[in-house]
Amino acid sequence: MKLVNIGFGNLINADRVIAILSPESAPVKKIVKESKAKSTLIDATHGRKTSVIVTDSENVVLSYLDLKQVAAKFDVEVEDE
Repeated sequence: MKLVNIGFGNLINADRVIAILSPESAPVKKIVKESKAKSTLIDATHGRKTSVIVTDSENVVLSYLDLKQVAAKFDVEVEDE
């Protein structure tokens, strides 16, 4: 099991992560809203701007780190559009 720091000392199991998403699109906002309604949302932002991490256990984790910072912690390169 590999634990990755997603900010403020919060750790997530890298093996369970399906996707790391930018929070700006309407579909991602809907995922966050539905997760909050189902009580599967984990907010690790401390009130800051977020990245959205989706896990295979249907949990949605919010991190204050931006998309590139989170991806770097998972040793993944992000290509610019």
